[in-house]
Amino acid sequence: MDGVLSRRAWLGAAGATAAAAALSACGSSTQTASTTTVTVPAGVPITTEAARPDVDGPDAALELLRQGNQRFANSKLQHPHQGAEARLRVSKAQHPFAVVLSCSDSRLPPEVIFDQGLGDLFVVRVAGNIVEPAGLGSIEYAVGHLGTPLIVVLGHQNCGAVSATLEALQPPFEEPHGAVVSLITAITPAVAVAQTKPGDLLENAILANVEQSRDLIKQSHELEKPLSTGALKIVTGYYALGDGVVQLS
Repeated sequence: MDGVLSRRAWLGAAGATAAAAALSACGSSTQTASTTTVTVPAGVPITTEAARPDVDGPDAALELLRQGNQRFANSKLQHPHQGAEARLRVSKAQHPFAVVLSCSDSRLPPEVIFDQGLGDLFVVRVAGNIVEPAGLGSIEYAVGHLGTPLIVVLGHQNCGAVSATLEALQPPFEEPHGAVVSLITAITPAVAVAQTKPGDLLENAILANVEQSRDLIKQSHELEKPLSTGALKIVTGYYALGDGVVQLS
């Protein structure tokens, strides 16, 4: 087949090229400005909203999250950066001020519980807020390429993934079905830690699992430098389903 590119090789090359282009478009801060026109329906008022000021470091980013969650918990939402103007602005580049690794639970979408808008948060969601390769790569991308100064590992009350892990580790030890076993395997070490502590086992396991994910992220070589210089901070959060408050530490 000299001089002829096989169909399999062509498909592989095309797929790799498309994947690289997609990753670049996902978050590059040097994207070419979009020429897409946003059409606002007649009769809908257009409100002018100032762009979010640059966030000066992880402590400032953490304060924005605290303020946003306070608004959410007190039912005083502002819904910032969600209009047509904000949509056009972030179509050109994104500069999220925080990465949030959270559980996939439908009751705690980070943008809602922190009262943020388009371009504010870089969100990675997986059941049990565990750290796995694709998720860690996403976190590293946000920090390394988008300059995000804060990482939040967010757990929550009555986490189903942690509860399922506890059940799987109890007699009669029924083996989980499908890929759920990967979640249970990842959470099991946190359960072992929780079993050494007094108090509610589920609650302790949820907290231990959040801390475990935080510690795994800290082991990333890609994050070592910004962590050592103070340009990056990793914190944990615990969301209470009833009152909507996130405890950040």
